[in-house]
Amino acid sequence: MRDAALLRPARRGFAALAVLAVLALAGFAAVRSILPPPAVPASAPADEFSAERAFQSVRTIAALPHPAGSAANDRVRDYLVETLRGLGLSPQVQDTVSVQGGELSASAGGTGLARVRNVVAVIPGSASTGRIFLVAHYDSAQTGPGGNDDAAGTSTILETARALTKGAKPRNDVVLVLTDAEEACLCGAEAFVRQNELAREGGVVLNLEARGSSGPAIMFETSEGNAKLVGAYAHAPYPVGTSFAVEIYRRLPNDTDFTSFREAGFAGLNSAYIDGAAVYHAPTDLPSSMDRDSLQHHGANALAVTRELAGIDLDEVRHPGGDATYFPVPGLLVRYPGGLVWPLAVLAVLAVGALAVLARRRGRLTGKRLAIAGAFTLAPIVVSVVLAQLFWTVLTLIRPEYGALPIDPYRPGFYRVAVVAIAAAVVFCWFALLRRRLGAAALAVAGLGWLAGLGVLLAALTPGGAYLATLPALAGALAALVALFVREWAATAAITVGAGVAVVILLPTVVMLFPALGMGMGAAGAFLTVLLLLALLPVIDLIHPSAEPVQGLPALRARRRGTLATLVAALVAIACTVAGLVVDRFDAGHPALTQLMYALDADTGRAQWLSSEASTQEWTSRYVSGDPKPVAETLPAFGAAELRTGPAQAAVLPAPEVTEESEVPAANGDRVVSLLLKPQRAVRFTTLHVAAATQVVSATIGGQTVPVDKSAGGGWGFGFVFHAPPAEGVKVVLTIHGTGPVKVRAMDASDNITEMPGFQARPSGVGVLGSHSSEMVAVTKTYNF
Repeated sequence: MRDAALLRPARRGFAALAVLAVLALAGFAAVRSILPPPAVPASAPADEFSAERAFQSVRTIAALPHPAGSAANDRVRDYLVETLRGLGLSPQVQDTVSVQGGELSASAGGTGLARVRNVVAVIPGSASTGRIFLVAHYDSAQTGPGGNDDAAGTSTILETARALTKGAKPRNDVVLVLTDAEEACLCGAEAFVRQNELAREGGVVLNLEARGSSGPAIMFETSEGNAKLVGAYAHAPYPVGTSFAVEIYRRLPNDTDFTSFREAGFAGLNSAYIDGAAVYHAPTDLPSSMDRDSLQHHGANALAVTRELAGIDLDEVRHPGGDATYFPVPGLLVRYPGGLVWPLAVLAVLAVGALAVLARRRGRLTGKRLAIAGAFTLAPIVVSVVLAQLFWTVLTLIRPEYGALPIDPYRPGFYRVAVVAIAAAVVFCWFALLRRRLGAAALAVAGLGWLAGLGVLLAALTPGGAYLATLPALAGALAALVALFVREWAATAAITVGAGVAVVILLPTVVMLFPALGMGMGAAGAFLTVLLLLALLPVIDLIHPSAEPVQGLPALRARRRGTLATLVAALVAIACTVAGLVVDRFDAGHPALTQLMYALDADTGRAQWLSSEASTQEWTSRYVSGDPKPVAETLPAFGAAELRTGPAQAAVLPAPEVTEESEVPAANGDRVVSLLLKPQRAVRFTTLHVAAATQVVSATIGGQTVPVDKSAGGGWGFGFVFHAPPAEGVKVVLTIHGTGPVKVRAMDASDNITEMPGFQARPSGVGVLGSHSSEMVAVTKTYNF
């Protein structure tokens, strides 16, 4: 007996075209709703956010690389103070030493510290119920000027402050916190939340970041119990954020200034635009690389959310309930309480179950066919994910330089479409091979069943992401149930509505996920694409049914139509791959990224080149060779890192000086040793490590107590990294158990590798990887006391 389709419109060709047109419009609207708005000119009203006005600050802030402690950073700080004073505010500079705290208590080389100079100003409220903190960091990485990261956030706060001072006075205090040393160790934020009086009572923080040069400003992280905060964020004119992104970020080993505020008990939201990440921390992170539409998105939302929070009772926000589930749809931010996650997940399972039972009673499927279809539905999920990863592997074989990029190629658009096309080809092929054997109904119900089952799994593991599977499954099942009871055209309309829900929910997520995770994790985009296509199986059946010829289309059999659809998708993948390779070439403006360091051992007079490249690039191979090897014995600040090395000509560089100021006995056989660590040249940071044989009981660095349980390896124990060290040096007070000698190894690091003997300038098309150790010149020396 020939199997009947789940729905059988009399005029399939017209129905298919109509449904595709509706879904295409829904997809276009959904994607368009998450794109940045056009930049507003400088002539905009004074109480509005203007990206063109803010961009003038971007140019000033990102004129040069300005890491913490540099003269360029001093000039940026002076500009910020002057600008805020020009708005009628009274900015203060918080000048202090700070330690990384909480989850961030240690870096690769030990505990992180920095001398920081935060710029803080208050816009007083008329009847304040609490404080709103607008936070961004004004320092940059040493390898780039930070045109986006984070001149975008800093200039957004300046422009937001200007707009707030021109409008009605806010009810609540608004505190502007422009932090220092974020790139070094997040120490500026930590200093503010632990040491500044304004932070004592907590509040609501809005942190503004950028990890690229374009794309929508996504609200990607929240504090726990975010329901009321998300309600405030919904008042943004262009809200783009998903509870799924929050779930992902909470599981990633990434941190921003928001981390310190969150760990200190502040409520808040964290936002950033993240596409165009090839410029991340690199010399190409110039003001000219910024998409001003992204800056407009950042600022328009920040201003609106600040005004919303500034006008409400903050006690309600600071004492929240549970987390909300939320996601963007055209025109608004859908949100509902987290308490509905499980009921909706169960409802989706019940709806799919009811569909399976009813379809079986109507003769549309059998239990055996449904079971087989369910088992075989795993195939496109697995195959598409595997092929997406193989796709990136092949690309890195063709272009080895891709392996050194931090997240994405410069122009990844064609590659992203290729991954989607690969997933589509797999699903089309799978559907064509099994449709005539198992029937469209069995495959469609099985696809919805997998979505519903995944919704249950996500509800248990990542509740904020459960909607991605639960809502498409529920909408698809309800639509199919309706289709079983109504006339053909009404059935087609119902199926279209169910599919439209999946498109509106999943397609924007696919678009946002690619820049969030990068092409190296393109499998995630392929996985979500397969979920979308599983929800669209009834629509796919409209495109190539197995039964009668389609009016208005060639009278092909289903397998041929399936083969044609598969072939088209495969050709799109191939064409996009070729186009990507043609378009995304390395040149002076889009260089291949290389990583090189120089280290001088003052004990031996021996120098060497070092590189952290996983696969040595052609330019770097001039300096280093061989397999990576541990370097902790001579460079304890690198911890367990393994680096490629090569011999270098020794430069004439002064080593950091360590002098013993005093040693006094303490209780329990301990003694207190006071040292002074003082670089003898201009450096970005300095480090000190104590031999593992010496038992350090406690340590105070620069007046701050630090943990002592970090082991650097290579025969070294306790150590620290001090960023932006003061000219007078860093005072180190160690409480040591026992009476043996104390052996320490000091290192300092500057960023002037181009001045080292034997260095040859990079040719056009070869650039600098935006890592915190690129271009570093380290000098080490051992001392015994």
